[in-house]
Amino acid sequence: MVTQLNPDSWQIAMQLDIERMTGKSRGPLHGLPILIKANVGTKDKLETTAGSYALVGAKVPADSTIAAKLREAGMIILGKTDLSQWANFRSYNSSNGWSAYGGQTYDAYFPMQDPSGSSSGSGVASDLGLAFAAIGTETSGSIVSPSEFNNLVGIKPSVGLTSRYLVVPISERQDTVGPMARTVKDAAKVLQVIAGKDTNDNYTMASPFDGSLPDYVGACKVDGLKGKRIGIARNVIELAAKNDSAPIIAAFNEAAQVIASAGATIVEDTNFTSYATYANSSIPETLLQADFVSDIANYFSELELNPNNIHDLAELRDFTQNFPLEDYPNRDTGIWDAALAASINNTSPEFWPMYQTNLYFGGEGGILGALERHSLDAVILPTSMAYPVSALVGAPLITVPLGAYPKDTKVEWNDRGDLVEQGPGTPFGISFMGAKWSEESLIKMAYAFEQKTLVRGKLSHYVQPRTELEDVVV
Repeated sequence: MVTQLNPDSWQIAMQLDIERMTGKSRGPLHGLPILIKANVGTKDKLETTAGSYALVGAKVPADSTIAAKLREAGMIILGKTDLSQWANFRSYNSSNGWSAYGGQTYDAYFPMQDPSGSSSGSGVASDLGLAFAAIGTETSGSIVSPSEFNNLVGIKPSVGLTSRYLVVPISERQDTVGPMARTVKDAAKVLQVIAGKDTNDNYTMASPFDGSLPDYVGACKVDGLKGKRIGIARNVIELAAKNDSAPIIAAFNEAAQVIASAGATIVEDTNFTSYATYANSSIPETLLQADFVSDIANYFSELELNPNNIHDLAELRDFTQNFPLEDYPNRDTGIWDAALAASINNTSPEFWPMYQTNLYFGGEGGILGALERHSLDAVILPTSMAYPVSALVGAPLITVPLGAYPKDTKVEWNDRGDLVEQGPGTPFGISFMGAKWSEESLIKMAYAFEQKTLVRGKLSHYVQPRTELEDVVV
Protein backbone atom coordinates (compact mmCIF):
# COMPACT_ATOMS: atom_id res chain seq x y z
CA MET A 1 0.00 0.00 0.00
CA VAL A 2 2.99 2.32 0.62
CA THR A 3 5.28 2.17 -2.39
CA GLN A 4 8.00 4.51 -1.14
CA LEU A 5 9.21 5.90 2.17
CA ASN A 6 10.78 9.35 2.27
CA PRO A 7 14.44 8.77 3.23
CA ASP A 8 14.60 12.31 4.63
CA SER A 9 11.55 11.94 6.88
CA TRP A 10 13.58 11.26 10.03
CA GLN A 11 15.69 14.37 9.51
CA ILE A 12 12.62 16.46 8.71
CA ALA A 13 10.95 15.22 11.89
CA MET A 14 13.97 16.19 13.99
CA GLN A 15 14.03 19.66 12.44
CA LEU A 16 10.34 20.12 13.20
CA ASP A 17 10.92 18.95 16.78
CA ILE A 18 13.66 21.56 17.16
CA GLU A 19 11.30 24.23 15.88
CA ARG A 20 8.71 23.26 18.46
CA MET A 21 11.29 23.19 21.26
CA THR A 22 12.39 26.70 20.35
CA GLY A 23 8.84 28.03 20.54
CA LYS A 24 7.79 27.85 16.90
CA SER A 25 4.61 26.00 16.02
CA ARG A 26 3.29 25.85 12.49
CA GLY A 27 -0.16 24.85 13.69
CA PRO A 28 -2.06 21.82 14.99
CA LEU A 29 -0.49 19.46 12.43
CA HIS A 30 3.11 20.42 13.21
CA GLY A 31 5.30 17.29 13.21
CA LEU A 32 2.59 14.84 12.18
CA PRO A 33 3.24 12.32 9.38
CA ILE A 34 1.07 12.15 6.29
CA LEU A 35 1.11 9.85 3.26
CA ILE A 36 0.23 11.09 -0.21
CA LYS A 37 -1.01 9.35 -3.32
CA ALA A 38 1.64 8.58 -5.91
CA ASN A 39 0.12 10.93 -8.49
CA VAL A 40 0.74 14.02 -6.33
CA GLY A 41 4.00 15.68 -7.31
CA THR A 42 6.88 16.20 -4.89
CA LYS A 43 10.28 17.66 -5.68
CA ASP A 44 12.27 15.45 -3.37
CA LYS A 45 13.64 11.91 -3.37
CA LEU A 46 10.20 10.38 -3.90
CA GLU A 47 8.88 9.36 -7.32
CA THR A 48 5.62 10.70 -8.76
CA THR A 49 4.66 7.69 -10.86
CA ALA A 50 0.86 7.40 -10.98
CA GLY A 51 1.77 3.72 -10.61
CA SER A 52 3.45 3.49 -14.02
CA TYR A 53 7.00 2.87 -15.18
CA ALA A 54 6.32 5.55 -17.78
CA LEU A 55 6.94 8.15 -15.04
CA VAL A 56 9.69 6.43 -13.07
CA GLY A 57 12.63 8.82 -13.02
CA ALA A 58 10.52 11.77 -14.18
CA LYS A 59 11.06 14.99 -12.25
CA VAL A 60 8.52 17.69 -11.54
CA PRO A 61 9.79 21.30 -11.55
CA ALA A 62 8.54 22.00 -8.01
CA ASP A 63 6.46 20.58 -5.21
CA SER A 64 2.80 20.35 -6.11
CA THR A 65 0.85 23.06 -4.31
CA ILE A 66 -0.69 20.36 -2.10
CA ALA A 67 2.74 19.06 -1.02
CA ALA A 68 4.02 22.59 -0.43
CA LYS A 69 1.03 23.42 1.79
CA LEU A 70 1.47 20.25 3.81
CA ARG A 71 5.14 21.04 4.40
CA GLU A 72 4.33 24.64 5.31
CA ALA A 73 1.89 23.36 7.93
CA GLY A 74 4.68 21.29 9.45
CA MET A 75 3.53 17.90 8.24
CA ILE A 76 6.08 15.22 7.37
CA ILE A 77 5.47 13.67 3.96
CA LEU A 78 6.29 10.15 5.03
CA GLY A 79 5.97 8.53 1.64
CA LYS A 80 3.83 7.76 -1.40
CA THR A 81 0.90 5.37 -1.50
CA ASP A 82 -0.04 2.93 -4.23
CA LEU A 83 -3.04 3.64 -6.41
CA SER A 84 -5.09 2.05 -9.10
CA GLN A 85 -2.75 2.80 -11.99
CA TRP A 86 -3.28 6.17 -13.71
CA ALA A 87 -6.04 6.74 -11.14
CA ASN A 88 -8.08 3.90 -12.68
CA PHE A 89 -7.93 5.50 -16.11
CA ARG A 90 -6.16 2.99 -18.31
CA SER A 91 -7.85 -0.43 -18.30
CA TYR A 92 -11.33 -1.85 -18.45
CA ASN A 93 -10.11 -5.17 -17.02
CA SER A 94 -7.64 -4.31 -14.26
CA SER A 95 -8.04 -4.53 -10.48
CA ASN A 96 -8.65 -1.76 -7.97
CA GLY A 97 -5.45 -1.06 -6.08
CA TRP A 98 -3.15 -2.52 -8.73
CA SER A 99 -0.35 -0.61 -10.41
CA ALA A 100 2.64 -1.82 -12.38
CA TYR A 101 5.00 0.10 -10.11
CA GLY A 102 3.37 -0.65 -6.76
CA GLY A 103 1.75 -4.05 -7.20
CA GLN A 104 -1.56 -5.02 -5.59
CA THR A 105 -3.00 -3.37 -2.46
CA TYR A 106 -5.57 -5.18 -0.29
CA ASP A 107 -7.97 -4.03 2.40
CA ALA A 108 -7.55 -5.23 5.96
CA TYR A 109 -11.14 -6.28 6.72
CA PHE A 110 -11.24 -9.53 4.76
CA PRO A 111 -8.57 -11.64 3.01
CA MET A 112 -7.86 -10.41 -0.52
CA GLN A 113 -10.43 -7.65 -0.13
CA ASP A 114 -10.88 -5.06 -2.88
CA PRO A 115 -9.52 -1.73 -1.54
CA SER A 116 -11.54 0.18 -4.13
CA GLY A 117 -9.94 2.86 -6.25
CA SER A 118 -8.19 4.82 -7.17
CA SER A 119 -6.78 6.17 -3.88
CA SER A 120 -6.44 2.58 -2.67
CA GLY A 121 -3.13 2.79 -0.84
CA SER A 122 -4.12 6.05 0.82
CA GLY A 123 -7.27 4.38 2.10
CA VAL A 124 -5.61 1.28 3.54
CA ALA A 125 -2.66 3.22 5.01
CA SER A 126 -4.89 5.74 6.73
CA ASP A 127 -7.23 3.05 8.04
CA LEU A 128 -4.33 1.12 9.58
CA GLY A 129 -2.90 4.23 11.19
CA LEU A 130 0.36 4.28 9.26
CA ALA A 131 0.10 8.09 9.29
CA PHE A 132 -2.15 10.75 10.77
CA ALA A 133 -4.07 10.87 7.48
CA ALA A 134 -3.52 10.43 3.76
CA ILE A 135 -4.09 12.47 0.64
CA GLY A 136 -6.24 11.10 -2.17
CA THR A 137 -7.44 12.44 -5.49
CA GLU A 138 -10.86 12.06 -7.04
CA THR A 139 -12.32 12.40 -10.50
CA SER A 140 -15.38 10.28 -9.77
CA GLY A 141 -15.31 8.31 -6.53
CA SER A 142 -11.58 7.89 -6.02
CA ILE A 143 -11.49 9.46 -2.55
CA VAL A 144 -14.88 8.50 -1.15
CA SER A 145 -15.06 4.94 -2.52
CA PRO A 146 -11.76 3.72 -1.01
CA SER A 147 -12.68 5.66 2.12
CA GLU A 148 -15.92 3.72 2.51
CA PHE A 149 -14.21 0.39 1.75
CA ASN A 150 -11.66 1.23 4.48
CA ASN A 151 -14.10 2.45 7.14
CA LEU A 152 -12.81 6.01 6.81
CA VAL A 153 -13.97 9.56 6.47
CA GLY A 154 -13.15 10.95 3.04
CA ILE A 155 -13.73 14.53 1.93
CA LYS A 156 -14.05 15.10 -1.79
CA PRO A 157 -13.79 18.91 -2.07
CA SER A 158 -15.40 21.14 -4.67
CA VAL A 159 -13.33 21.32 -7.82
CA GLY A 160 -11.29 24.46 -7.27
CA LEU A 161 -11.15 24.39 -3.48
CA THR A 162 -7.79 22.58 -3.61
CA SER A 163 -5.09 23.00 -6.23
CA ARG A 164 -4.25 20.32 -8.80
CA TYR A 165 -0.94 21.92 -9.84
CA LEU A 166 1.56 19.12 -10.60
CA VAL A 167 -0.94 16.39 -9.82
CA VAL A 168 -1.08 13.81 -12.61
CA PRO A 169 -4.48 14.57 -14.19
CA ILE A 170 -7.49 12.88 -15.66
CA SER A 171 -9.90 15.78 -16.09
CA GLU A 172 -9.45 19.43 -15.23
CA ARG A 173 -13.25 19.70 -14.85
CA GLN A 174 -13.60 16.91 -12.32
CA ASP A 175 -10.23 16.30 -10.62
CA THR A 176 -9.87 17.37 -7.02
CA VAL A 177 -7.57 16.56 -4.07
CA GLY A 178 -8.75 15.80 -0.55
CA PRO A 179 -8.07 14.10 2.79
CA MET A 180 -8.77 10.56 3.94
CA ALA A 181 -8.72 10.12 7.72
CA ARG A 182 -10.14 8.12 10.59
CA THR A 183 -12.36 10.92 11.90
CA VAL A 184 -14.22 13.88 10.46
CA LYS A 185 -12.20 16.30 12.57
CA ASP A 186 -8.87 14.87 11.40
CA ALA A 187 -10.01 15.15 7.78
CA ALA A 188 -11.17 18.72 8.41
CA LYS A 189 -7.76 19.63 9.84
CA VAL A 190 -6.04 18.48 6.67
CA LEU A 191 -8.58 20.20 4.43
CA GLN A 192 -7.97 23.43 6.34
CA VAL A 193 -4.32 23.23 5.33
CA ILE A 194 -4.60 22.23 1.69
CA ALA A 195 -7.52 24.42 0.60
CA GLY A 196 -7.04 27.83 -1.00
CA LYS A 197 -6.44 29.68 -4.23
CA ASP A 198 -3.41 29.02 -6.42
CA THR A 199 -2.40 31.03 -9.46
CA ASN A 200 -1.05 27.81 -10.97
CA ASP A 201 -4.58 26.36 -11.10
CA ASN A 202 -7.11 28.78 -12.54
CA TYR A 203 -10.06 26.69 -11.30
CA THR A 204 -9.14 27.72 -7.75
CA MET A 205 -9.60 31.37 -8.70
CA ALA A 206 -13.37 30.75 -8.83
CA SER A 207 -13.38 30.11 -5.08
CA PRO A 208 -15.62 32.59 -3.22
CA PHE A 209 -13.22 32.65 -0.26
CA ASP A 210 -11.11 35.71 -0.99
CA GLY A 211 -9.96 36.75 2.47
CA SER A 212 -9.91 33.59 4.54
CA LEU A 213 -11.27 30.08 4.36
CA PRO A 214 -14.22 28.86 6.40
CA ASP A 215 -13.28 27.28 9.72
CA TYR A 216 -13.60 23.64 8.72
CA VAL A 217 -12.28 22.37 12.04
CA GLY A 218 -14.56 24.70 14.00
CA ALA A 219 -17.49 23.26 12.05
CA CYS A 220 -17.11 19.99 13.94
CA LYS A 221 -19.99 20.45 16.38
CA VAL A 222 -22.20 17.75 17.84
CA ASP A 223 -25.37 19.74 17.06
CA GLY A 224 -24.44 20.13 13.39
CA LEU A 225 -27.59 18.35 12.17
CA LYS A 226 -30.03 20.48 14.11
CA GLY A 227 -32.33 22.48 11.86
CA LYS A 228 -30.92 21.06 8.62
CA ARG A 229 -33.10 19.98 5.71
CA ILE A 230 -31.67 16.79 4.25
CA GLY A 231 -33.05 15.06 1.19
CA ILE A 232 -32.98 11.47 0.00
CA ALA A 233 -32.88 10.83 -3.75
CA ARG A 234 -34.87 7.60 -3.64
CA ASN A 235 -34.87 7.20 -7.41
CA VAL A 236 -31.07 6.92 -7.34
CA ILE A 237 -31.27 4.17 -4.71
CA GLU A 238 -33.91 2.31 -6.70
CA LEU A 239 -32.00 2.52 -9.98
CA ALA A 240 -28.49 1.96 -8.59
CA ALA A 241 -29.33 -0.86 -6.16
CA LYS A 242 -27.90 -4.30 -6.88
CA ASN A 243 -28.77 -7.75 -5.58
CA ASP A 244 -26.27 -7.29 -2.76
CA SER A 245 -27.40 -3.79 -1.74
CA ALA A 246 -29.96 -4.85 0.89
CA PRO A 247 -27.65 -4.55 3.94
CA ILE A 248 -26.48 -1.11 2.77
CA ILE A 249 -30.01 0.17 2.18
CA ALA A 250 -31.19 -1.14 5.54
CA ALA A 251 -28.31 0.58 7.35
CA PHE A 252 -28.93 3.74 5.33
CA ASN A 253 -32.60 3.86 6.33
CA GLU A 254 -31.62 3.46 9.99
CA ALA A 255 -29.11 6.29 9.53
CA ALA A 256 -31.87 8.54 8.20
CA GLN A 257 -33.76 7.96 11.43
CA VAL A 258 -30.66 8.84 13.46
CA ILE A 259 -30.25 12.04 11.46
CA ALA A 260 -33.90 12.96 12.09
CA SER A 261 -33.52 12.28 15.81
CA ALA A 262 -30.57 14.70 15.83
CA GLY A 263 -32.85 17.56 14.79
CA ALA A 264 -32.76 17.42 11.00
CA THR A 265 -35.77 17.30 8.72
CA ILE A 266 -35.62 14.38 6.31
CA VAL A 267 -37.23 15.13 2.95
CA GLU A 268 -38.05 12.02 0.94
CA ASP A 269 -37.99 11.67 -2.85
CA THR A 270 -35.74 14.65 -3.59
CA ASN A 271 -34.93 12.86 -6.80
CA PHE A 272 -32.28 13.46 -9.44
CA THR A 273 -34.66 13.90 -12.34
CA SER A 274 -32.20 13.04 -15.13
CA TYR A 275 -30.54 10.13 -13.34
CA ALA A 276 -31.98 7.40 -15.56
CA THR A 277 -30.89 9.25 -18.70
CA TYR A 278 -27.45 9.93 -17.22
CA ALA A 279 -26.97 6.28 -16.24
CA ASN A 280 -27.47 5.20 -19.85
CA SER A 281 -25.41 7.98 -21.47
CA SER A 282 -21.90 7.63 -22.88
CA ILE A 283 -21.29 11.39 -22.65
CA PRO A 284 -19.72 11.48 -19.14
CA GLU A 285 -17.07 8.92 -20.09
CA THR A 286 -16.41 10.54 -23.47
CA LEU A 287 -15.79 13.89 -21.78
CA LEU A 288 -13.30 12.40 -19.33
CA GLN A 289 -11.44 10.79 -22.21
CA ALA A 290 -11.33 14.08 -24.13
CA ASP A 291 -10.06 15.95 -21.08
CA PHE A 292 -7.42 13.29 -20.49
CA VAL A 293 -6.10 13.56 -24.05
CA SER A 294 -5.44 17.27 -23.48
CA ASP A 295 -4.53 17.28 -19.81
CA ILE A 296 -2.03 14.42 -19.78
CA ALA A 297 -0.12 16.08 -22.64
CA ASN A 298 -0.03 19.29 -20.63
CA TYR A 299 1.34 17.39 -17.63
CA PHE A 300 4.14 15.83 -19.68
CA SER A 301 5.04 19.29 -20.99
CA GLU A 302 5.51 20.55 -17.41
CA LEU A 303 8.06 17.91 -16.43
CA GLU A 304 11.58 19.04 -15.70
CA LEU A 305 12.88 15.60 -16.66
CA ASN A 306 10.96 13.22 -18.95
CA PRO A 307 13.24 10.16 -19.21
CA ASN A 308 11.00 8.11 -21.49
CA ASN A 309 10.38 11.04 -23.83
CA ILE A 310 6.60 10.66 -23.68
CA HIS A 311 4.60 13.70 -24.73
CA ASP A 312 1.03 12.62 -25.39
CA LEU A 313 -1.46 9.80 -24.93
CA ALA A 314 -0.52 7.98 -28.12
CA GLU A 315 3.13 7.78 -27.00
CA LEU A 316 2.05 6.78 -23.49
CA ARG A 317 -0.04 3.93 -24.87
CA ASP A 318 2.85 2.80 -27.06
CA PHE A 319 5.20 2.74 -24.06
CA THR A 320 2.69 0.82 -21.94
CA GLN A 321 2.00 -1.78 -24.59
CA ASN A 322 5.70 -2.44 -25.13
CA PHE A 323 7.11 -2.32 -21.59
CA PRO A 324 6.70 -5.83 -20.10
CA LEU A 325 6.28 -4.74 -16.47
CA GLU A 326 3.15 -2.79 -17.43
CA ASP A 327 1.37 -6.18 -17.76
CA TYR A 328 -0.13 -5.53 -21.18
CA PRO A 329 -2.18 -7.14 -22.72
CA ASN A 330 -3.21 -8.98 -19.55
CA ARG A 331 -4.41 -5.57 -18.41
CA ASP A 332 -5.64 -3.68 -21.42
CA THR A 333 -5.42 -0.02 -22.46
CA GLY A 334 -9.10 0.04 -23.35
CA ILE A 335 -9.87 3.48 -21.92
CA TRP A 336 -6.99 5.02 -23.82
CA ASP A 337 -7.90 3.10 -26.97
CA ALA A 338 -11.40 4.59 -26.82
CA ALA A 339 -10.06 8.09 -26.14
CA LEU A 340 -7.71 7.97 -29.11
CA ALA A 341 -10.33 6.40 -31.40
CA ALA A 342 -12.77 9.21 -30.59
CA SER A 343 -10.27 11.73 -32.01
CA ILE A 344 -11.45 14.62 -29.84
CA ASN A 345 -9.91 16.62 -27.02
CA ASN A 346 -11.32 19.33 -24.80
CA THR A 347 -10.86 22.02 -27.46
CA SER A 348 -12.72 20.11 -30.17
CA PRO A 349 -16.02 21.60 -31.41
CA GLU A 350 -17.91 18.50 -30.28
CA PHE A 351 -16.76 18.89 -26.70
CA TRP A 352 -18.73 21.94 -25.55
CA PRO A 353 -22.29 20.75 -26.30
CA MET A 354 -21.56 17.41 -24.63
CA TYR A 355 -20.19 19.26 -21.61
CA GLN A 356 -23.43 21.26 -21.33
CA THR A 357 -25.35 17.97 -21.27
CA ASN A 358 -23.06 16.74 -18.51
CA LEU A 359 -23.70 19.89 -16.49
CA TYR A 360 -27.43 19.28 -16.82
CA PHE A 361 -27.07 15.69 -15.58
CA GLY A 362 -25.29 16.92 -12.46
CA GLY A 363 -26.99 20.31 -12.15
CA GLU A 364 -30.70 20.86 -12.79
CA GLY A 365 -31.23 17.15 -13.38
CA GLY A 366 -28.98 16.07 -10.52
CA ILE A 367 -27.69 17.18 -7.15
CA LEU A 368 -27.93 20.96 -7.69
CA GLY A 369 -31.52 20.80 -8.91
CA ALA A 370 -32.58 18.62 -5.98
CA LEU A 371 -30.99 21.00 -3.48
CA GLU A 372 -32.68 24.05 -4.99
CA ARG A 373 -36.16 22.60 -5.63
CA HIS A 374 -36.52 21.33 -2.07
CA SER A 375 -34.53 24.05 -0.23
CA LEU A 376 -32.10 21.46 1.10
CA ASP A 377 -28.84 21.77 3.00
CA ALA A 378 -27.68 18.37 1.73
CA VAL A 379 -28.71 15.13 0.08
CA ILE A 380 -27.72 11.81 1.62
CA LEU A 381 -27.13 8.55 -0.25
CA PRO A 382 -25.13 5.37 0.29
CA THR A 383 -21.62 6.32 -0.78
CA SER A 384 -21.49 3.79 -3.62
CA MET A 385 -24.49 5.56 -5.18
CA ALA A 386 -23.59 9.15 -4.33
CA TYR A 387 -20.42 10.24 -6.05
CA PRO A 388 -21.04 9.91 -9.81
CA VAL A 389 -23.58 12.74 -10.11
CA SER A 390 -21.72 15.17 -7.84
CA ALA A 391 -18.61 14.57 -9.93
CA LEU A 392 -20.26 15.92 -13.08
CA VAL A 393 -20.53 19.45 -11.64
CA GLY A 394 -17.49 19.42 -9.35
CA ALA A 395 -19.64 19.42 -6.22
CA PRO A 396 -18.40 18.20 -2.82
CA LEU A 397 -19.36 15.24 -0.70
CA ILE A 398 -18.19 13.59 2.49
CA THR A 399 -18.38 9.89 3.26
CA VAL A 400 -18.66 8.65 6.85
CA PRO A 401 -18.60 5.02 8.06
CA LEU A 402 -22.09 3.51 8.04
CA GLY A 403 -21.68 -0.20 8.68
CA ALA A 404 -20.43 -3.51 7.34
CA TYR A 405 -21.81 -6.58 5.59
CA PRO A 406 -23.15 -9.18 8.06
CA LYS A 407 -21.38 -12.40 8.96
CA ASP A 408 -23.49 -14.56 6.65
CA THR A 409 -22.65 -12.48 3.55
CA LYS A 410 -21.70 -14.53 0.51
CA VAL A 411 -18.20 -13.72 -0.76
CA GLU A 412 -18.33 -11.96 -4.12
CA TRP A 413 -15.26 -11.63 -6.35
CA ASN A 414 -14.42 -9.01 -8.97
CA ASP A 415 -14.51 -9.81 -12.67
CA ARG A 416 -10.82 -10.81 -12.73
CA GLY A 417 -11.33 -13.15 -9.81
CA ASP A 418 -8.41 -11.69 -7.88
CA LEU A 419 -10.19 -9.45 -5.34
CA VAL A 420 -13.09 -9.95 -2.93
CA GLU A 421 -15.54 -7.14 -3.62
CA GLN A 422 -17.59 -7.92 -0.54
CA GLY A 423 -17.68 -10.44 2.23
CA PRO A 424 -18.42 -10.75 5.94
CA GLY A 425 -17.35 -7.56 7.71
CA THR A 426 -16.45 -5.48 4.65
CA PRO A 427 -17.33 -1.82 5.31
CA PHE A 428 -19.63 0.65 3.56
CA GLY A 429 -20.43 4.34 4.06
CA ILE A 430 -22.98 7.13 3.81
CA SER A 431 -22.34 10.37 1.94
CA PHE A 432 -23.48 13.92 2.60
CA MET A 433 -23.69 15.75 -0.73
CA GLY A 434 -23.95 19.51 -1.21
CA ALA A 435 -23.59 22.46 -3.54
CA LYS A 436 -20.19 23.78 -4.57
CA TRP A 437 -18.21 25.39 -1.76
CA SER A 438 -20.51 23.91 0.93
CA GLU A 439 -17.77 21.90 2.69
CA GLU A 440 -18.20 23.74 6.00
CA SER A 441 -21.90 22.84 6.18
CA LEU A 442 -21.27 19.25 5.09
CA ILE A 443 -18.58 18.84 7.74
CA LYS A 444 -21.04 20.02 10.41
CA MET A 445 -23.55 17.39 9.39
CA ALA A 446 -21.02 14.62 8.89
CA TYR A 447 -19.37 15.26 12.26
CA ALA A 448 -22.70 15.25 14.09
CA PHE A 449 -23.67 11.97 12.42
CA GLU A 450 -20.28 10.44 13.17
CA GLN A 451 -20.55 11.35 16.86
CA LYS A 452 -24.08 9.97 17.06
CA THR A 453 -23.12 6.62 15.57
CA LEU A 454 -19.38 6.01 16.11
CA VAL A 455 -19.47 3.19 13.55
CA ARG A 456 -15.75 3.15 12.86
CA GLY A 457 -14.88 1.78 16.29
CA LYS A 458 -17.38 -1.07 15.92
CA LEU A 459 -15.65 -2.72 12.94
CA SER A 460 -12.57 -4.90 13.20
CA HIS A 461 -9.70 -5.85 10.91
CA TYR A 462 -8.64 -9.38 10.19
CA VAL A 463 -5.01 -8.22 10.15
CA GLN A 464 -3.20 -5.50 12.09
CA PRO A 465 0.19 -3.86 11.38
CA ARG A 466 2.95 -4.84 13.82
CA THR A 467 5.81 -2.73 12.49
CA GLU A 468 6.63 0.64 14.00
CA LEU A 469 8.02 3.59 12.04
CA GLU A 470 11.37 3.31 13.77
CA ASP A 471 11.72 -0.23 12.39
CA VAL A 472 11.76 0.93 8.78
CA VAL A 473 12.98 4.57 8.77
CA VAL A 474 16.54 5.25 9.86
